[in-house]
Amino acid sequence: MTVQDSGKVALVTGASRGIGYGIAEALVARGDRVAITGRGEDALKEAVERLGADRVIAIPGKAHDVAHQAAAVERTMEAFGRVDYLINNAGTNPVFGPMAELDLNVARKVYETNVISALGFAQQTWKAWQKENGGAIVNIASVAGVAPSPFIGAYGMSKAAMINLTAQLAHEFAPVVRVNAIAPAVVKTKFAEALYEGREAEAAAAYPLGRLGVPEDIGGAAAFLTSAQSDWITGQTLVVDGGIFLNAGVG
Repeated sequence: MTVQDSGKVALVTGASRGIGYGIAEALVARGDRVAITGRGEDALKEAVERLGADRVIAIPGKAHDVAHQAAAVERTMEAFGRVDYLINNAGTNPVFGPMAELDLNVARKVYETNVISALGFAQQTWKAWQKENGGAIVNIASVAGVAPSPFIGAYGMSKAAMINLTAQLAHEFAPVVRVNAIAPAVVKTKFAEALYEGREAEAAAAYPLGRLGVPEDIGGAAAFLTSAQSDWITGQTLVVDGGIFLNAGVG
């Protein structure tokens, strides 16, 4: 089936696989042209082949690298002439353990990759296109940024900052650019494997909807938040959690 071109362009960071890929896939399916970023050139190449090289380009690099941020936006503008939507998905969580023993250098790395890079990409897309032409930004946060999450405290701390960044940018970029966040619970990706590997049925049993998330769940949410159907929504964090927060306070 041929998809009609929407005329819109998205830049999705950290999109060679997992949630980022699921988002890129949803945007391509509705007719957007998409630029994806990631660290691995081979993985990006494979993603482009699956998504369609006629509609997708890849820009390899590290999300926290300011030069990469600028190059990604520049390449997107060169290839497609615009960048309507920015989806800040790139993130890292290299540590698992109590906050009391957290290496502060690791904490800085997490914050740099998960928060500062999102701000950097937002600054670049704002200057290159969105300030004069409008658009939307979606930041991929986490339920770990909404409530304490044992042993991934550094990650949760950074995602809480990302949620606040969303509100700050929504206020500053209004009325021309809408800025929202998505806070997923556990989604079945390589990134989150440590949270369910070898015990998926047990982990899924805690969710009222009876399963863990999949990248397509977040792709659908991101497509909504970058659509005309969400034109009066900004500064919000959409929790996509299979109902897990409904269990709060139940002993």
